[in-house]
Amino acid sequence: MQKSELYKIIGKNIQKQRLIQGYTQETFAELMGVSWSYVSKIESGILNLSLGKILEIADYLNIEIDLLLKTKN
Repeated sequence: MQKSELYKIIGKNIQKQRLIQGYTQETFAELMGVSWSYVSKIESGILNLSLGKILEIADYLNIEIDLLLKTKN
């Protein structure tokens, strides 16, 4: 698996969990204290997130980090 593929998978997992929680990109960005474009870049797999940032996102979503890191459906 290429790194870029992994970034996209994690981004899609974040997007899925955000939608389950009922957040728009804008409201989730406000919760995190970042711009909506930052959230968009995360979900598009453009950004290389640190494990610390992924853990922070999991905390904001009130979920376990493994839901964001899973690569198989």
